[in-house]
Amino acid sequence: QVQLVESGGGLVQPGGSLRLSCAASGFTFSGYAMSWYRQAPGKQRELVATIGTGGRTNSADSVKNRFAITTEYSRNTVHLEMNTLKPEDTAVYYCQTRVWNGKWTDYWGQGTQVTVSS
Repeated sequence: QVQLVESGGGLVQPGGSLRLSCAASGFTFSGYAMSWYRQAPGKQRELVATIGTGGRTNSADSVKNRFAITTEYSRNTVHLEMNTLKPEDTAVYYCQTRVWNGKWTDYWGQGTQVTVSS
């Protein structure tokens, strides 16, 4: 079955960096787009960045030039490199993909907490 397991969250000071990782299994990793979402307290979940099967990436305006999404195909892993972190980046970050298994199905990881605070 499809599994997504995030890691790498934690507490970081403003201006700092973190790298999130999402290990994927149970599907052909290279055949599907992967995304990172985040949800801050009291707010709706929002799309942070996506990487397509051809390597094209898209990211939210709020994280452009600070965050980068990359894939490591040898390990079926997608990363989110986060730089110049701000307090407003504080949220639970989720890995997501949509897989065809007779129908399109969304899968989510369990989430990893990122807290940006001094």
